[in-house]
Amino acid sequence: MPGLRRRLHVAVLSLIFAAPALALAQEDADAAVRIARTWTLDVRELVAQQAAQPAHGLRRTHLLRLEMAVQSGTRWASDAILAATRRAAAILSQCGVQTIAYLHEFDGPRRYRNLSSPASRQLADKMRLGRPAIFFVDDTLHRPAFDAEAIGRGNSATRPEMTDTVWITAATRDLPIALAHELVHVLTDSGAHSDAADNLMREETAASNTQLTTEQCVSVLRTGVANGLLECAGGNDVGN
Repeated sequence: MPGLRRRLHVAVLSLIFAAPALALAQEDADAAVRIARTWTLDVRELVAQQAAQPAHGLRRTHLLRLEMAVQSGTRWASDAILAATRRAAAILSQCGVQTIAYLHEFDGPRRYRNLSSPASRQLADKMRLGRPAIFFVDDTLHRPAFDAEAIGRGNSATRPEMTDTVWITAATRDLPIALAHELVHVLTDSGAHSDAADNLMREETAASNTQLTTEQCVSVLRTGVANGLLECAGGNDVGN
C-alpha cells in the first residue's frame, strides 16, 4: 500500500520536526525570571514630595504599596522611573494616599521587553508581584497601540494574570502624569476620563494635568480599599 506508506512517512517526519519545536516551546515557557536588584521608595522619603495637607478635606489615611518591574537591557533607566514615581506619588497625595514603592529589575527572555498579551500574561504570572503593579516595557505589540495601558477588573477577563496592572512603554510622554493617571484607572477600576481643565484624568496627558476632584478621590479610596489595592492607615474615614 504505497499511499499508506507515504502517509506514515510524512507523519513520522512531522513528529521528528515537531518534537524539537515542542521541546523549545516548553523550554521557553519554563525560562526563569530572576530579580537582579530592588530599589525601595519609602513613605518617609516620599512624604517630603507630597503636599503638606491633602486636598478635599481628606486626611492622608490610606497607604498604596506599589510594586514595579523593569527588565534589564530595556530603554528604561531606574533613576528616571524612581523620579517619576516620586512625582506621581505627590499627585496622589491630594486624595490622602501615601505611597511606598518597590522597583524590581529582572533578567529574563527578550519577549518580555514588549507588551504582548501571551508573553505579558506569562510574565505577570511568573513575577507574582503585589497589586497594583506597574511594568515598564520597551514597546507594545497590541493594536491599536497605546503608550500606556491600565488593566483593571473590567478589561482582564481574557488575561486574568494581568489584573490590576499598568504597562508603560518607553514612548510615554509626561511620565509622572501618565503613571498617576493609569494608577487612578486601576484604583477606581474605571476607564472614565474627564474634560475638566487641568484634571489628571483628561484623555491626553500634559504637565499641568494634576488635579483630581473630591468625587474622583472618594472613588480612588473606596474602590481601592474594596479591591484590596489600598490599606487604611488610620485617621478619619473616606470623605471626612
